[in-house]
This record gives sequence, structure tokens and C-alpha cells, in this order.
Amino acid sequence: MFIPIGDLPNPPGKAYVNLGLIAANVLVFVLITLPLSARHPDSYDPALLEYLHRLGVHSLRDAQQVASRITAYDLFVFSHGFKPAVPRLDDLFFSLFLHAGFLHLGGNMLFLWIFGDNVEYRLGPWRYLLLYLMSGVMATVFFALFTRGSYTPLIGASGAISGILGCYFVWFPRNKVKTFIFLFPFIMTTFLFPARLVLGVYLVVDNILPFLLARSGTGVAHGAHIGGFLAGGGVAYLIDYWPGLRHGRRFHREAASHGEAQPQQSVAQRIEALINHQQMAQACGQFFGLRQRELRRSVPSHQVLQMGQYLYDEGHFDAALSLYRRFIADRPADHQLDQAFLGAGKSLINKEKCHPSAHQYFLSVLDVSRDQGVVAEARRYLEEIQLHCQRRDWSRSQE
Repeated sequence: MFIPIGDLPNPPGKAYVNLGLIAANVLVFVLITLPLSARHPDSYDPALLEYLHRLGVHSLRDAQQVASRITAYDLFVFSHGFKPAVPRLDDLFFSLFLHAGFLHLGGNMLFLWIFGDNVEYRLGPWRYLLLYLMSGVMATVFFALFTRGSYTPLIGASGAISGILGCYFVWFPRNKVKTFIFLFPFIMTTFLFPARLVLGVYLVVDNILPFLLARSGTGVAHGAHIGGFLAGGGVAYLIDYWPGLRHGRRFHREAASHGEAQPQQSVAQRIEALINHQQMAQACGQFFGLRQRELRRSVPSHQVLQMGQYLYDEGHFDAALSLYRRFIADRPADHQLDQAFLGAGKSLINKEKCHPSAHQYFLSVLDVSRDQGVVAEARRYLEEIQLHCQRRDWSRSQE
């Protein structure tokens, strides 16, 4: 048995919306699920006839047997869970706060507790709440695409939480997840695993493979988990990369307005000439206009890093981050890769609430750099992030 029980590093402050969502789910469980689960359904409830009809029960004897085994909560779920065959907007949202039992609720809330705080810190409270609800809706819709004629209700927060996990997968790949391993009597301890390994197993092993190999009869809406994860990851990717792309296009438009280069000049020669004439903004614009990897790689690495430093010094942190990321993607074996990781981390740390994300790049510097000066600078920033994050009073027990 493998159970995630915490992650690190954690952001400063408390994730009030995340705690509020946990409280709301627990409150619905205590006030609705538990009382109704202890009661038998009302024999005169119209929902009971509809429920029996959808189960294919027609005889009085079979109806009595089924009615004796179900609870009032089963009828409540049938009425308010999301049914793809008869979709309703109120069910779409209310179903996100209904759970089938203690294990269903406990597993979902554990994952939300572990992974939600970092994502809320990055997004801010209201955008985090919007992401949670949007991911839940997208997860439900994705599930409904494959079960359009089904009257089986979908309930649970796992689709919305999967959206949070998708964001975490994109933004915090180098975080560690503390996992309790219980293989009695051989192993009973905790290990730290990379976040992307844990979330990758969740996505592929726990959801994609069962979705493809056993799409019916499992009682788990794997399609909703996949849809939520993809929705959250897509949102995180857009938030992460769109500002840099937008600023890069602005630099490209400004460079294009300064006229065309000489036809005999190559891309690398054109950018080198602009750098030599201290026309750094135009050089950056030319580089951002390169759509093909081979053209970008024709520009010497030191010049790309020089442009990144210019953007950073001028306070264009989104554009600098985008340029450094292109360097990292285009030149994974470059001997100056550590400089790109360092530049990306420094650009992120200057953006609001991006300290935990910057942490990922500084760790990468330690992995690839042989320059003790670069390593020392990365460690200094890591210590700064650690001090920043230690201001969170309830996270130290996980460290």
C-alpha cells in the first residue's frame, strides 16, 4: 500500500480556500450523507419509482428486495448526482460535494490537503476556487462524453481535485511527495518521491490504463479523473507560458517595425549584428520570431543567454523566462544549460507568488552545473526560498 501523506517545500501562509473546500466537503458528508445513509427510503418518494425503473426492476417482489437494501442517501444521490442521460446544471456543481463513503471522502480530502496549498498560493484564492470548480465541470463533461446515455450518477470531488493535480504536475515537478509504504511485514516506512513520479503513476496506472482496459463495472469514474487532470494541466501550461509568449511577440513586432535585414544575412548573423550595435530589444524580437528549433539553435548559446540577461535586467521577467525555457528545451545537452536554469529561476522568483516554482529550476542547477560560482548562487536562492516558505506555521511537521 502506497499512501501520500505530505509534500515539500510548502508555500508560506495558509491556504484558506483549500481549507474551506475541505470543510465544505466534510460538512456535506456530516449533514447529508451520514443521516440519509442511516435511513430507509420513503416508499412514497417518486424518486424511488424512477430509481427502480432505471435499475430494470418491474416485479413487486424484486422491488421490495431492492428497496430493503438501499438507503435514503442512495435516492438522494440518484436525484442530485450528475446523470449524463439527463444533465442538469445544478447537479453538475452539487455532485462535486457528494461522496459515497468515508474512504471516498478521506482519499479525496487527503489529496486536496497535500497538493492544493501550493496551487492556491500560485493562483491566489479566487482564481484557485474558479480552477477547482472549472476542473470539476470539465472532468464531469469529459466523463459524460463516454457515457451519454447513462443514468448512473457521478459524484465526488475527485475530478476537481484531479485538475489541481494537473496544475501541480506542470508547476512543481521537482517537489517531493512524502509517501507511506505499508508492505507488512517487510516495509513500513516513509519515502520521498518526485512529485511527477507520484502524479504520473496516479494518471497512467490508476486511471488511463483502467480506463482503456476496464471502462465499465469498476465503480470509479476514471474518465472524470483524466478529464480533470488534463483540464488543470492545460490551464497551468497557459498561465505559465502565455505571458512570456505575449511579451515575446511584442518584441518581435517591434523588431519587425525597424525594417528588414539584408537578404544575404543569416538569422544568426542578423542577431549578432544587432547585439554588437547594442540593439538588444531588436535582437530579442528577432529571436522570438524564430519558429523552428534549428534556427534558434543556430544562434550561439552565449548570445541567447546575453539576451536573457538583458530582458531580466530590464524587468521583463516573463519574456526572460520564456527565452530561458526555449534554451532549456532546445539545448538539453548544452554546457551552459546551468546558466539557463539559473536565469529561469531568477526570473520566476521576481514574479509574485512564484517562489515554489522557482525552486524547481534552482534544483536543476545543482544537478547539471560544474561551476561552483553558479552552484553557490543557486544555493543562495534555495536558502532564500526556504526561509520564505518556513513562515508557514503548520507545514514544518512535514519537513
